[in-house]
Amino acid sequence: MKLDNFVPFADGLDHPEGVAWGLDGYVYAGGEAGQVYRVDLDGGRLEEIASTGGFILGLCLDANDNIYACDLGKREVARITQKGEVSVYSNGSLERKMVTPNYPAFDKAGNLYVSDSGEWDQANGCIFRIKPGGETEVVNDEPLPFPNGLALSPNGTELYIVLSNLPGVGKVQIHQDGQVAPIEQVVEMPQVVPDGLAFDKDANLYISCYTPDRIYCLTPDGELVLVVDDWRSVILSSPTNIAFCGTDLSTLVVASLARWHLTKGQMPIPGSPVCYPDL
Repeated sequence: MKLDNFVPFADGLDHPEGVAWGLDGYVYAGGEAGQVYRVDLDGGRLEEIASTGGFILGLCLDANDNIYACDLGKREVARITQKGEVSVYSNGSLERKMVTPNYPAFDKAGNLYVSDSGEWDQANGCIFRIKPGGETEVVNDEPLPFPNGLALSPNGTELYIVLSNLPGVGKVQIHQDGQVAPIEQVVEMPQVVPDGLAFDKDANLYISCYTPDRIYCLTPDGELVLVVDDWRSVILSSPTNIAFCGTDLSTLVVASLARWHLTKGQMPIPGSPVCYPDL
């Protein structure tokens, strides 16, 4: 795919890392001073609806348009209403508090899985599971090498996890009780720092890379294909989280941490719907 197929929009954001699509028809993004933005997909409307005062990384939404944002500065997952009310959804379990909460993803039951990256190059990250209501536990047994972006498989039975310090992607089976099996390596990506994940409806897994400025696609048969590369780091600049957006989920929106805009591109296959639980 040519870089020309991707265009910046929603200029004026504060180095966005997280991006998500809401059922209300808006794109949501975060800023490095705790801003939470609501953006029209055509870029004509941009609002800052709240601020946590921290540093927003990944985010997702529920069925009532509440936003769940990983706040690096506060070391917690914040819950933000459409009125801009901010509360703490979780800051970890009794045994382990969050260090680097990075990305959240809901399952159909309303469990929120959150990657905690730990420290760079220390292989001490983990995955939290936050049950509806806030009870939180660590679900992986072994320490992980900087877990980052998350995505549930289209059938909802597997959680895919970026392991930025592997570097590559792993996956775990999700059991009916919400627990996860040991991690299984999916793909290695030498000399790349993967960051974000998103599935299309045909189970192709898109992987955005913090560096170099690229997006790859991992096909269901295991072939890793380069989708787009921005060697000048202008349109895609340290692309972090990605999300399929629009009423038909055919627009891939990319957050570029090193810039002040979001980028969008039309994709040949629509995205797989993510979960929006009614909590």
